[in-house]
Formats: sequence, C-alpha cells, structure tokens
Amino acid sequence: MKSQIKHVVAKGETVFQIAKKYEVTPFDIYRLNPDAKNGVKENTTLLIPKTTSSKALVHVVAEKETLYGISKKYNVSVSDLENWNKAILQNGLKKGQEIFVSKPSAEELKSISSAIVSRPKVDVNATTHLVVAKETKYGIATQYGLTVTELEQLNPHIIGGLNVGQTVVLKPGVQIKKTSNTILVDYEVQPKETLYSLSKKFDIAQAELITLNPDIQDGLKIGMIIKVPSNGGIATLNSKVKDSVLSAKTKVNLLATVDKTQSKNMVLLLPFNLNKIETDSVKTKTEHLKTNKFLNLTLDFYAGAQMAIDSAKTLGLPVNVKVYDVESSKYSSNVATIISKNNFENVDVVIGPFQNSVIETTAQLLSKYDIPVISPLSKERGLPMNNLYYSIPSEDLMKVTLFNYFKEKQGNVVAVISSKKVTSKEYILENHPEVKHAVFNEKGALDVALLKTQLVKGQKNFVLMEIEKASTILNVTNILKGLQKEYDIQLAVFELYDALNFEEIPMTNLTDLKMVFPSITKVAETPEEKIFEKEFKKINNIYPNAAAKKGFDVTFDAMLRICQPEGFVNSAATTKTEYIENAFDYTSNNGMITNNATYLLYYDSDLTIKQAQ
Repeated sequence: MKSQIKHVVAKGETVFQIAKKYEVTPFDIYRLNPDAKNGVKENTTLLIPKTTSSKALVHVVAEKETLYGISKKYNVSVSDLENWNKAILQNGLKKGQEIFVSKPSAEELKSISSAIVSRPKVDVNATTHLVVAKETKYGIATQYGLTVTELEQLNPHIIGGLNVGQTVVLKPGVQIKKTSNTILVDYEVQPKETLYSLSKKFDIAQAELITLNPDIQDGLKIGMIIKVPSNGGIATLNSKVKDSVLSAKTKVNLLATVDKTQSKNMVLLLPFNLNKIETDSVKTKTEHLKTNKFLNLTLDFYAGAQMAIDSAKTLGLPVNVKVYDVESSKYSSNVATIISKNNFENVDVVIGPFQNSVIETTAQLLSKYDIPVISPLSKERGLPMNNLYYSIPSEDLMKVTLFNYFKEKQGNVVAVISSKKVTSKEYILENHPEVKHAVFNEKGALDVALLKTQLVKGQKNFVLMEIEKASTILNVTNILKGLQKEYDIQLAVFELYDALNFEEIPMTNLTDLKMVFPSITKVAETPEEKIFEKEFKKINNIYPNAAAKKGFDVTFDAMLRICQPEGFVNSAATTKTEYIENAFDYTSNNGMITNNATYLLYYDSDLTIKQAQ
C-alpha cells in the first residue's frame, strides 16, 4: 500500500485547503513538497501523506494555547472546534487535553461522551468550590447542576468574571468566611518541604493546595513549580513569574568596537516586483507609485536602508552590499531562483524579504551556510529556525510589556473588553486571573455600578480597554473621566487600534486619561534623531515615515553587528542596541529568535506622546 497519494492542484486552491481536504497538516505537505512553501500553482502535482485511518485529527493542548490559536494553526473556525468538542470543553480548555481539530465521526463523539459520563462525579453535596486556573462559570455551573444565572445569583461578585483562588457558593444561604481574590504565583519546591509546611507557609489548606496543583497529590518533588497565594511567605518566595522582564542585556554602542580589517558582505532581498511593473500594460509607473501600497512600503524601507549604507561608507565600514529584486505574490516568489543563481556562500547577513512565508523559505535555503536572515517587517511567526531573526517584537511580548508596567506600579487592573474581542479576553483570563472584568448590560451599556466596586481608592487603577465601536469607546472614556474625581485612573490599550482614531472621540478623552500603550518604536527626541530626519528630507524631499526609519535601523544594526569581532550571531545574542526609532534585543525562545525590545508610550495632557517611566 502506498504511503503517499498524488494531488493535482485546482485553480485557486491553497496548501491549507488541501491539508484540510486530506486531513493532514500544512507541515506534512511542506515536508514532502518543499517548494510548496513558496505557494502552489494550478496543475502542480503534490505528494500527500496517506493517513492510516479515517479518524479525526487530534491536537494535544499546550500551555497557554487558546481555541483561537489552535483554529489558526489548523485553519478551522473557533465555532467548528467548539461544535466538535462540546463534551470535552464543557469545563473549558485545559493543558494536556486532546481535542478534535477535524470533524469527528459519530462513533468518536459517542466514545468521548461515554468516557466523560463514566468519570467520577463531583460531590453534589458540596457547598463551595475553589476556582482554579482556566475554569469558567459555565464549567463550574455544569459540574454542580446549576445554570450560570443561578451561580451568579449566589455569587454576585463573579458577574464581572472569575478570579483564580476565589471561593464560590454552590448552595443558597452558605456564608463564605473570606472571599479570596488572591493572586497566584509560581513557587519552586525546596528540599525537605512538605504539603503541611507549604500549607502553613502560604496560609492555605492542604486540600486547596492540591486543587490548585493536582500533580502534587502523588507527592512533592524538589524543583517542582507549583501555584501558591502571593500573600503568604512573601519574604521567602522563590517566584518565577512568567511575565518578568524578558531581557537584561546592557544597551551598547557597537560603533566603538567595529573591526575594519575584514571585508563583509550583506544582501538585501526587497520585493520591488519591477518585472511586474515593466510588463503591466494597463498602469504606468506613476500610477503604480500612486496606488501600489506594497511598492511604496518597499521604496520607503529601501530609502532608509540606503541612508544606513551611505552612513556606513562614511564611517569606513568594510561592507559590500547587494540588492536583489524579489518578485513575490501570495502564492509564489523567485527567491529560490535568486539564491541558486548567485553565490551566497560568503554572505554575512541577509535582510528580507518582507512576507513571512517567503522569508522562511529564504532562511531554510540559506541555513546550510549558517547565514543570519532578518525578517524586517513581518509580525507573523512561523517555524523556529536558528538563522531566522524577527526584528518586530511579537504581539504577546507587547502584552507582557504592558502587564509588567501594571505590576511595577502595583496597579489594580480592570478590563473593559467587548464580547467580540475574544482573543484578548482569553489571553487575560489565562495569564492574568487577578484582573477584574467590567461587564456590559443587554443594551450594550457599561455597568458603572459594578465598575465602581472594582476600582480601588488610594491606588493606581489601570482600565484596560479593547472595544471595536467608536461610540462605545466615547461612552466608556466619558465615564472614566467622570470617575477620575474619585479614583486615580489611567486608560490602557494593547495597541492603537483604528477605532480610537474616529473624529467623534475627542483627543482630550485619551490625553486626560493618559492612555498608555506598548509600542515597537520610541518617540524620536535626541539631536541625532532630529539630524537624521533633516538629512532624510534633504535627500528624499519628504520626512521619513516608520518604514524608512525601520529600514535605516535594521540595516545599520546589521552592518555594525557583522563588523564586530565576534560576528552577527554572537553580537545579537549578547548585546542590545538602539537607533532612530527602534531597539534590538534578540533572544531565542524555544528556537524562535525574536526582538524583545519594546517601549511603553502614553498620551500626555499637552497632546504629545511620551515614553512612560
């Protein structure tokens, strides 16, 4: 029996569609068809690994994974995942669960349902329940034969959301001695520690400690990381907080240590698509410049890169630079041809292309030479490779930057998240259970009375907002401005999303609340940065935009690093740098090398943007 089957690509088909059709992953197809990473063309024949059975695909849930993230990985919808895994997900998504990521058969569903039914039932006589990580109100209510409404009526304090470590009432009339809103932290088990000693150290019952850490019921082991309350044994806590500052490198000026004795080589792979422009009989070159946003992005980046190259020459850096035009589309590129027809063996660093799928191919093809390849503009992440460097910080890192600021200021955090922002809400619930959640009523209005109970007088209150409607943003910010008379409130957002820029939202609503947000770039303030802007305008007759500044910063940083005695790789691993608008602090996390340098900015009352201290 053949272990592979052949598939002829139909018009408009993508790798993800084909993978879904044959119940395999895109990675399986790329493994047998490496060129498919560049996209697939009509009538191309692909080798597809033959599945050994007709069983549905199963995915093992990793730590911090969400349904949204899994849906993107397998190119299915969240609603499909929820429908295929109703029984499995009745208590929420949990690490180690096996969930279906393709449609299961009736027999498979029946088997799963039977297994869940046969599990030991919870104590129906229980009067209270301790909330653990990733539990939902629906899951708890279902466990004990209640509806979510009944659970909320018994526990009005959970209407805005659950907090890990809370105790919820399951029976009418039950009194909770002390409602715990305790923040849980990671703790490393030390030699000779026991369940009894830990329960005394952290003022928590042994049973609750086991509930929070099911693995310890089989015995404690030295070095085990467990969840404990942050209010006990704080002086001796050996905490390993996941969201701590990710980089402790010292910022350096690489100009002071360049080696000018050895010639270096750099290649820029930029998607000008000149051949397409030359052969386009409909549009003139001028029309392309007016309408082609991607071309303009490339030209802006290249203008900044050219200034970096000119600066390097002035400084006497011995770097030879070659620029190749990458012709790329959604499904294909000529990058493999460029690499095969040119000698890359002595190249010290490559910058580009822009598209993540094409840059992955570039890094794979150049891995045999151990050439560092820098992704200059893409926010996407793909396969971890030891020669691929992402210069744009990840979206998760931006969130970490914001929450680190909250912790540093010892702030009380309240999230005001609309129902459509599922990903943001899942991230907060999974990673920051201490955050309180404001709610909207059935008419879409913010429950101000509940919000006031969640704010704390005499403490910094960060209100983290993510709302897609400008009218709702206007309403919420007006409410927060009114509450500033009683509370110290600062508005926060994960990013400057489009809805914040609507004309109906007065800028003063954001400046009065000193809206803070994480950013990949800083505000140019130094004399050197101002000189760069003037020189750029003199050459290009226009002030540099973000793409031009990124072009300068990425290129200049790469040139300086390859001219270090230790080379690019060791320099990137040990030093942090900063230029016009961008800093670079490359760190490897599970094989993914990404830039961990971020900034925190805020809208000030003088209508300027400043860096938060």
